Amino acid sequence: MAQTRKPQLIYVVEDEASIARLIAATLEKFGFRAESFRTAEAFFHGLRHQVPDLVILDLGLPDMDGMVVLQQMRGKHACGLLVVTGRGDTHDRVMGLELGADDYVVKPFEPRELIARVRSILRRYPGPVQLPADPSLRVAEFAGWRFEPGSNTLTSPGGQSETLSTAEAQLLSVLLAHPNHILTREQLLDGRDVSALDRSIDLRISRLRRRFEENPQYAKLIKTVYGAGYLLAATVSWN
Repeated sequence: MAQTRKPQLIYVVEDEASIARLIAATLEKFGFRAESFRTAEAFFHGLRHQVPDLVILDLGLPDMDGMVVLQQMRGKHACGLLVVTGRGDTHDRVMGLELGADDYVVKPFEPRELIARVRSILRRYPGPVQLPADPSLRVAEFAGWRFEPGSNTLTSPGGQSETLSTAEAQLLSVLLAHPNHILTREQLLDGRDVSALDRSIDLRISRLRRRFEENPQYAKLIKTVYGAGYLLAATVSWN
């Protein structure tokens, strides 16, 4: 069964109603789903119910400083973040990026510029893939290999099967759900915080590569994207 995805969901956090409507209408025109929030409180309430693919955040909110909102959100959620603000001060732009914003747009902006930046960010943040409802159908085929998440079974192109450890199977499942996308260590650990000094994810990647007989120096299937994360370079089909 082919992978299917709903239109990507974007939260617009903007207290000026006219600007929020303009941003939401522009997003919907280009095929995105948009939900608007006028306060930080409403935004955090929305996050508790569903994490979007991307957040467009105004720094000048009425109930909380946008930088604080940005910092709190980044500490808990791995999704795209575009800051849109009327503040033209260089310090604010630098601070926003240092706190985890992916990009920065200063009002007024052109709608097409906004969409271009949104699309650029979303390419770095793959959303969830909808897998077949029947667990027995959740079998991934890629680059001649076959993986059955239900039993953690990996079968080589030559037909030899082996059972992966739970940690290896979970990691491979995430990679297979987002083929040809760069995934950060946090995303590979299912959103759990991971220190830059914690190399556990690198060790798991190394073990997986040995399963595929990949030379880490010249890996072709699970590639290292230096400074960003890892990428599964293969077409994946779920049967």
